Amino acid sequence: MNRRTFLYSAASATAVLTSHAAVPRTPVVDTHTHCFAGKAEARFPYHPRGTYQPEQPTSPEFLLKLMDGAGVDFAIVVHPEPYQDDHRYLEHCLAVGKGRLKGTLLVFCDRPGSMEKLPELAKRLPVVTARIHAFQADRLPPFGKPELRQLWKLASDSGLAVQLHFEPRYAAGFEPLIREFKQARVIVDHLGRLFQGAAEDNDRVLRWADFPNVVMKLSSFPARDAKEAADLPRVVRRLADAFGADRLIYGGGFDEKATSATYRAERERTAALLDFLTPEARAKVMGANAAKLFGFKIG
Repeated sequence: MNRRTFLYSAASATAVLTSHAAVPRTPVVDTHTHCFAGKAEARFPYHPRGTYQPEQPTSPEFLLKLMDGAGVDFAIVVHPEPYQDDHRYLEHCLAVGKGRLKGTLLVFCDRPGSMEKLPELAKRLPVVTARIHAFQADRLPPFGKPELRQLWKLASDSGLAVQLHFEPRYAAGFEPLIREFKQARVIVDHLGRLFQGAAEDNDRVLRWADFPNVVMKLSSFPARDAKEAADLPRVVRRLADAFGADRLIYGGGFDEKATSATYRAERERTAALLDFLTPEARAKVMGANAAKLFGFKIG
């Protein structure tokens, strides 16, 4: 090899290495975590209308520690029902997260003064969705009424996605708004709760894949020893076939009993259920889609 050939080869190798170095690593994003201050923390009391009150804390510091141990780059702190529309603890969590954590909002269109908080919170905090529940028969949103439409519009105008947690029997109540607000992204929590639905209601949720603005979250899997677990691969495959890898996101595995090992294992369980996808498609589901959707970037 003469000097000219050597210099050309060295320059080519450097260019290749530089090119590879410039390609960012695909991040891992957990899109569904809950944090609680616990009953003993007087600064962040549970709301009187909260549906449950966890005794033990699951702090943002604990979450970040487990994320580091489990190889999770970013996470969404889903503001939980025990706090209702009091977002002080969420604000604390996001401050501790220093850019690795973003959050969701929970406001109520049928409570005076609650929905009006959304624009200011969305402007001030690193939040990405407004969550709506339709799970308990005595706490349903006002389907078909202007208030629910106004909440959807406020979220959309504030640059937030609408995040839905519901039993499939209530899906029909949301569908007119999904159709109307085509520009608003809709996140469906927990596999659309297909394990709780009748066949015709489940089919409606699956048909939401026809709406380009709907994204399905692979989260809240049945426990490994639950009878429903045997049907989990079929459900995940149905959702993947319907929505495609570009509109699936992963979440789950974090709670007060979690360790870095169990947290990683739950993520690996999700990835294993997607073994019919290419590695590139799995990487989208496990983080790339959420990173793009929620504005997370590897530095």
